[in-house]
Amino acid sequence: MKLTAVFSPEEEGGYIAYIEEMPGVNTQGETLEEARSNLLEALTMVMEVRRKMAQKGISSVKKGFSKRKIITEEISLGV
Repeated sequence: MKLTAVFSPEEEGGYIAYIEEMPGVNTQGETLEEARSNLLEALTMVMEVRRKMAQKGISSVKKGFSKRKIITEEISLGV
C-alpha cells in the first residue's frame, strides 16, 4: 500500500504536512526532514487509535452476533 505525503512550505518558514488518503493525519515541522518524521509519527498514532476503535466495534459486534463467526487478523502493508 502506498500513501501520498504532501508537504507545503509556509511563508513564515517550516512545512505543513499531511497524508492525502487519510483525513486526520497531519502535522508540521521546521524542516522538510522534521515534517516527514512528524508525519510518520502522526500516521502511526492515528492508526493505533483507529485500531483500538475498530476492536471496540468488533467486540460489540461479537456480543450482538454471538452465533456468527468473526475472523480478525493483522496484515502488513509494508509501511
